[in-house]
This record gives sequence, C-alpha cells and structure tokens, in this order.
Amino acid sequence: FEMQFGTNHLGHFVFTGLIAQALLAAAPARVVNLSSGGHKFANVNFEDPNYQQREYDKWQAYGESKTANALFSVALDARLRGRGVRAFAVHPGVIMTGLARHMDEADFALLSERAPGDAPLSFKTLEQGAATTVWAAVAPELSDEGGIYLENCQIAQPAVQGGDSGVESYALDAQAAERLWTLSEKLAGQAFDL
Repeated sequence: FEMQFGTNHLGHFVFTGLIAQALLAAAPARVVNLSSGGHKFANVNFEDPNYQQREYDKWQAYGESKTANALFSVALDARLRGRGVRAFAVHPGVIMTGLARHMDEADFALLSERAPGDAPLSFKTLEQGAATTVWAAVAPELSDEGGIYLENCQIAQPAVQGGDSGVESYALDAQAAERLWTLSEKLAGQAFDL
C-alpha cells in the first residue's frame, strides 16, 4: 500500500483494533486520531488508493491519508459510542516538527500553494499544537460528542471555499467512513468485529 496511507492511517487502524477490547473495558474512553488541515488536499481515492493507475502526488497522498484519519474517527465512533468509547479527529495546526527536515524549499513552496486562504503559513509552538489533542482527550464538554473533527480547541465548522480552517464534508461522510473501514480491513489483512 501507499506509504503515507499505511503510516498515517492503516497503522493506527490496526493498533486501535488491537486495543479496542481494552478501551471498551476501560470505558468511558476516547480515541484521538491526529488528522490535519491537509485533509483538504484530497478525499480518499477508493478506486486507486495505492496510486497504481494514476500519477503519484505526495501532497495528494498526504491529504488522502489525513482524510482517512477523520473518516476512521467517524466509523470507529459509530461502532463504539454505545459502549462508552468515543473517537475524534484532531487538526493540531501547522507545527514545525522533525518531518520538515525532509522538506526542501520546493516542498515548502508547494505546501504554501496548496494551503487554503491567502495568508502565509503560520506555525504553532509544540505546546499550542498539543492543546487540541489534549482537549479532545479530556474535555468534559465533549463527553456526549464523537465522530467529529476538532481544531483550535473547538469543534470545527464546515470548511468555506478558500478558507484556512474548517472541515470538508467528505471527511465526515458516514458512508465514506464505512467504505474506508472495509478498504482498511482488506489492505491491512485484518478484520475487527466491533
């Protein structure tokens, strides 16, 4: 499978499936999946997730993997919410991490071109970037929520054309989430009866 999809989504899918019974035993519990505003780069291509029939684009692949994180949260929450486990997708913001060491000037230029809105990329500190993830894990006001996308310590609003915040509707689509679950089981070679 495509490396970003495998690393950013399938690994998390399998790991979560393997610990699901422990999460259920510890309920109430939460699963927080790290997505990204990069989900706006692309919806999941269910017909060709491994780029066998189309030209590879690393930013599109990244976007597909981050959309998969959000869709996985939707599907997981639908399966486990009735048993006390909720799932969330989180956009931490743009953070200068170790991943950037693999990017050159051209990569940063392409990222800026793909970023929505007209403002230049602004980076969060590590602490600011962690805030929404921690909030998703422990905030009492989210105890009746799940299967949603969070950013800046709040529930994300629908994305607006050209805006730099919000969540695309395709990233929260319940039918696409179920389709992703089926594809993930097939690609990972592992099914989870949840």
